[in-house]
Amino acid sequence: MQKDKDIQDIMHYEPTIWAVADYLIAAGIKQSKFPDYMMPFFALVMLEGRMLNEMKLVEEEEGLSRTDNRESFIEAFKDRDCGYNEFIVEKEKTLADICKSDKTFAQDFGQYLDGFDPELKRLLGIGRGTSEQKFLNMDGMKAELEKKGILMSVVSKWAEVDLSGYDNSAITTLEEHIKRRWADISAETAGEQYTPDDIISLIAELIGDNIKKPKDQFVKIYDPACGGANLLYGVADRLRKESGYEHLETFGSDFNDALYALAAIESRFRQDSHIKYGNTLTQLPFRHESFDVIVANPPYGISWKGYEKDIKKDESGQFIALPAVSDGQLLFMQHILWQLSKNGGFAVEVHNGSSLFSGDAGGGESEVRKYAFDNDWVEAIIQMPSDEFFNTGIFTYLWVFNKEKASNRHNKVLLIDASKLWTPMKKSKGSKRRYMSPEQRGRIREAFTKFEDSDISKVFSKYHFYYNKQQLTLTDVDVNGETVKRTLCCENETDKGDVCKITLSEVKLGNEVIKKFVKLGLDDANKLFTRLVCYDYKEKPFVVIDRDGFQYWYNKELRTIIRKDKEGKEEAKGQGAFVFKMSVSKKTGNGNITLQIQPVYQKDYEIIPYVHDGTERFSLSAGEPDANEMAINRFLDEYIFKPYYKRENTLGVELNFNKEFYVAEKIDSLDTITSEIENLNRKLQELEAQL
Repeated sequence: MQKDKDIQDIMHYEPTIWAVADYLIAAGIKQSKFPDYMMPFFALVMLEGRMLNEMKLVEEEEGLSRTDNRESFIEAFKDRDCGYNEFIVEKEKTLADICKSDKTFAQDFGQYLDGFDPELKRLLGIGRGTSEQKFLNMDGMKAELEKKGILMSVVSKWAEVDLSGYDNSAITTLEEHIKRRWADISAETAGEQYTPDDIISLIAELIGDNIKKPKDQFVKIYDPACGGANLLYGVADRLRKESGYEHLETFGSDFNDALYALAAIESRFRQDSHIKYGNTLTQLPFRHESFDVIVANPPYGISWKGYEKDIKKDESGQFIALPAVSDGQLLFMQHILWQLSKNGGFAVEVHNGSSLFSGDAGGGESEVRKYAFDNDWVEAIIQMPSDEFFNTGIFTYLWVFNKEKASNRHNKVLLIDASKLWTPMKKSKGSKRRYMSPEQRGRIREAFTKFEDSDISKVFSKYHFYYNKQQLTLTDVDVNGETVKRTLCCENETDKGDVCKITLSEVKLGNEVIKKFVKLGLDDANKLFTRLVCYDYKEKPFVVIDRDGFQYWYNKELRTIIRKDKEGKEEAKGQGAFVFKMSVSKKTGNGNITLQIQPVYQKDYEIIPYVHDGTERFSLSAGEPDANEMAINRFLDEYIFKPYYKRENTLGVELNFNKEFYVAEKIDSLDTITSEIENLNRKLQELEAQL
C-alpha cells in the first residue's frame, strides 16, 4: 500500500474536526465539556482509518482478496491483532456509508459500534455495565447527542475525516494537535501530559545520539505518565526514522481514563507496544521490567495526597525519600531511576523549576536530588525557553539521566542554558508562543556531545551542588561578649558545667522583700514558686540574695547579670538566665526553692559550601577530619563570634540556573561617568545662559 500522504497533508483535517464544535455550541454544551464529546469520535475515525490501512496490507502483503478469499482474508486480518470491527471488515462499510441515509442511520450506527471486538468496546465505552469504567464513554456521549437531536450531524462531520492512507506517525501527529487543543479548553483533560513536537524531537535526538544499544537489538522505551502516548510514540517514531532503530518495544501507563484509552487503542496498531491502565507509582504495571530508554513529562504541581498511604507503605524500594505531598513529580523521578536499566539506561524527564531547589537539606526533595547525584546518574540538566509548552508559560527543564556515563564524565554534571534558543511562532497555540528550530536544537545536541564550557553550557563537579546545613548551638553573650557559662557556671567544684546553683536567702520583687527560704510549708512554697517563675525579671526590678550575702540582678541595657558582693562591689557576669527549681523533702514534706543561673542558648544553623577533595571517608584514619569538616571549621571560626558548639550537619543538594549563568552588568568606569556629568553640567550652563 502506498502511503505518501505527508504530515502537512493530514493537518488539513484539523478545521473539519473543530467544525464539530459548532453543533455542540448550538446544542448548549459547555466548551469545557467539548473533549468529552469529541474524544470518542476521534477514536472511531482513527480506528476506522487504521483498519482500512490494515485491510489493504493484507491484500498487498498476503495476496488475499476480500471477495475471492473472504474467510482467509478475515482470518489474516484478525491475526494482525490490531482490533476488529465486523461492520468495517466484513460488511465493508464506513462511517461515511452509514451517514448516506438518515432512515437507516440509527440502526447502522448501532451495528457499527456493536461490531467492535470486546477490548475495543471496553476502551471506547460501548455496552459497558453500570459498574464498569467509562474510559471514552461512547455510550454516554451517543445518548446525550441523540437527546439533543444532533447525533447524525456530528457523526456526518466526523465521517469527512478519512485517515486511511496515512501511516501511524502522521495519524499520531494529528492526534497530538487535537489533544493539545483539548488541553487548552479543558483543565480536566490532563493537558500537562502534552509535549510539543519540537521538544519531542529534541528528546529523541538526545536519545538517538547517546543510546548505547546496537541498532540491530531490541530497545525498550517506557513512559510512566504517558497520557495519550504522544511523547512515547513520538520518540519511538523518530528513533526509527531518524536514528535507524528498527526494533523498538514501547511501554506506557496512565491513570486518566480517556487518554489511556486513546493510547491503548493506538497501541493495537503498533508492534510490540504495551499500554496499561492504573496508578503507575502504586501499582507498578511493569514491576519486573527494566528499560533502556525512559521518557516522561509527569504532572507537576499535582498533589499525591489521594494515594499518600499507599506511597508510604510501598515496599518495592523505588522511593528513597518523599517530597511534599503537594507535588508528585519527584516521585516519578525516583520511579524512573528505579526502572532504568543499569546497563546503559538513558532517560530524559521534563520538570518545572521546583525540582531544582525546593525543600530543605535533609527534606524529601533535597534527598531525592542527593540520591540521584550520589549515584552519579545525573548527566545534564537543560533549561528550556519559557512559553514553550501549551498550557504554561514557565521555564521547564530536561533532566538527563545516564546509568553508564563515559569515564570522563564521572562525577560531573553539564548545565545547558537553552532559554534563549527559541524562534517566535507566527501564531501562538495556547501559551506556546515559541518553538525550537532544528538549528537551535542542534546547538543543544552539540553542547551535550562536547560536554565542555561554552556560551550556553558549563561543566561542574557534581559536588558543586552540595551544601552543608550545619546545626549550631550558640551561647548568648552580653554587650561585652561575656556569658555566665564562663564566669559563674564553672566557678567552683559544686557547679556542673552549664549550671550555677545558689541557695537563696531572700528575694526582692520591686520593693517587696520575701524571706524565710529555710523552711517553707508545701502550700506556701507552691505559691511562692509560681510567683517567681512567672515574674519577668528582665522587665521588672528583681534582686536575689544568697546565703553568703551576694546579690544578683539582671541589667537589661547591658544584657548581663550583675553580682554585688558584701562590700558593695558590682561585677558584670555576662548573659544568663534565672531558673527557679523546687524540691520537696520526703521527711518533712516542706518545699525547698533554689536558684540556678544558666547560660542562654540559641539554636541556629549556617549554610556552608561543600568541599570535596576526592578523599573518601573510609580511607581516612579514625578521628581524622576530611576536607569538608575542615572547611566547616574554618567557616565557623571566621564568621561566628558567639561561643558555639556544633550539632548535626546535613548535606543538601540544590541547583540555581540563574546564579550559575549570571552575567554581571557592565558598569562604566569612574572616568567615563565623571566625563558624562561634566558634559551635562556644561549643557545646563548653556541652557541657563540662553534663558
